[in-house]
Amino acid sequence: MPDGGTAVTNPNLDSTRIAALPAARVVCADSVCRALLATAVPPQQRRDSVLRRVPVLGRRGELPPDLRRAVLAVDAADEAVPLARMDDVDVDAVAAWIAGRFPAATYPAAVLGSPHGAAVHLAAACRGAWLPTSFTLTAPWPGGSAGDWVSAMAWGTRLAQRLMDRNPAITVRQVHDPVLRGALCGATVSLQVRWRTLPPAYRDFLERRIAAGGSSVLVRDLRTWPVLDGPPGYGFQIGTPTSGWTAAGYRTDHPAFRRLLHEIAAGRWPGPGPAVGPGYAETSGEPTIDAELHRAAAATGRAHHRVYYTDPQALSAGVADMYRAWWRSAGGGRHALVHTARMTDPWRSIRGRMVPYWCESSSRAVVDAVQLWLAGSEPFDRISVLPDPPGSPDDSVATLTHWRAVAAFAARDGRVDELVAGRYPLLPPAAAHATRYPVDVTEPAGPPAPLPVAEALRHLGACNGLSGLVIASA
Repeated sequence: MPDGGTAVTNPNLDSTRIAALPAARVVCADSVCRALLATAVPPQQRRDSVLRRVPVLGRRGELPPDLRRAVLAVDAADEAVPLARMDDVDVDAVAAWIAGRFPAATYPAAVLGSPHGAAVHLAAACRGAWLPTSFTLTAPWPGGSAGDWVSAMAWGTRLAQRLMDRNPAITVRQVHDPVLRGALCGATVSLQVRWRTLPPAYRDFLERRIAAGGSSVLVRDLRTWPVLDGPPGYGFQIGTPTSGWTAAGYRTDHPAFRRLLHEIAAGRWPGPGPAVGPGYAETSGEPTIDAELHRAAAATGRAHHRVYYTDPQALSAGVADMYRAWWRSAGGGRHALVHTARMTDPWRSIRGRMVPYWCESSSRAVVDAVQLWLAGSEPFDRISVLPDPPGSPDDSVATLTHWRAVAAFAARDGRVDELVAGRYPLLPPAAAHATRYPVDVTEPAGPPAPLPVAEALRHLGACNGLSGLVIASA
C-alpha cells in the first residue's frame, strides 16, 4: 500500500461527505507508534517515508533557542491534522491502512494492543502482524502556551468531541506533557485515539488472515495515571508514565519541573488543579477490546493469549530473554542491542541474531532497569546501544555517561552509536538510522525459522507474575 497517499474511505459513511483524510496524515509522524508501524514489516515490504523524516524536535539545531522554538512551533502545527479536516478523520480508514501494511495472505498470529517495542519484536519473531489498538493524533493549537494546561484541555475537549461525533467507536485521551514534547505542547495538542471496539479491518484480519491454528495476542499496559474526566469518552492527562516521570513530578514545587518550564519558555503553570483519581494511562487502550478478542477467537477456534504489564521494562526484559533462548540453537544471541523509543528495527535484530532490549524512554529510571537486567544476565560478547534523544531539556534524562555504562557490560565490545551521541540529548535523528545500525554486523545467510507462538509465550511465561508482567491464555 502506498505511503498514505490514497485515502481509505469507510463505505458506511455518507458518500456526500468529503473523502477521509489520508491515514498517513492522521497518525502523528513523530509518535513512537508510527515508528513501530514503519518497521513492523520486513524491509522489502516497507513503503513508509516517515522513517527518513527527522522529527520536529530534531530540527534547526543551529538556531538560537528563542528563534528555534518559534520555527519548530510552525513546523509542528503545519504537520498536524489541519483544523479544517478534523471532521474528516475516519478511524476505520486508519485501521484499514494499518492492517493493509501487512501484505501476506495469512499470518500465524496477530499481536494487538499497546504501543510497546517489545510487542513488535514478539510479533516479528513469530512472523505475525502488529495491530495497535490506539494511535496518536496531533492538532494545531493557535495561540497556545506550553504552560497553560487549563486552556489546552479546553481546546482539546472541543477537538476530541468533533472526533468522537464522527467516530462513535472511539475514546480520546489528551496528554499535555512538557517533559516529552517540550515547547511543542504549546503549538499543538496531542490526542490518543483509542478504539472501544475492534474496527472492521481488524475484525476481518482476525477472521480471514490468521492461519488455521494461529493465535491472537493482546499486549496491554496496565499502568495508571491521574485522569481528569470531561465529556463522555474524553479524558485529560498532565504528563504520561512513558516520560519516566511520576505524576507527582509535574508540579512547580519540584525544582526539576520548574527548570524545564523555564528552559522551554512555558510561561505560567496553573496550580495543581482539582484532585483526580487514577485511570488507565493513555497507552493502555480500552479494556473492552480484550473481551472482543476473546469472543473472536472462540468463534474461529483459534487461541487467544494475553500479556499484561505494569512495568514496561519487565516486558522488554522478558522478550529479550525469549530472543536469547531462541538464538542459542542457531548459534546467535551473543550480541545485545539496547535501543530506545523510535530507534528500533525488529528485522535488523532478527537478521543479525541480536538480542533486542527495547527502552520506552531515555530516562535514568529506564537505564537503571537495563543495567539491572544486564547485571543478572549471562554476559554478552557485544552490546550496541542506540538511545533516542528526547529532544527537550530534562533533568531525569540519562546522560551519555549512563548509556556508556550500559555498553560497558559487554565482555568484549560495547559501544554507543556515534551519530546519536553527537546529537544527544536535544536532536533526535530520523528513525531510519535504526534500520542501518549497527552497520558492522556480519549477518548469517537467510532469516531463521519463525518462533512458534506457543514457544514464545512459554519463554515469556517463565517471567509470569514477576516484575509487573503477567501471561495468560484463554
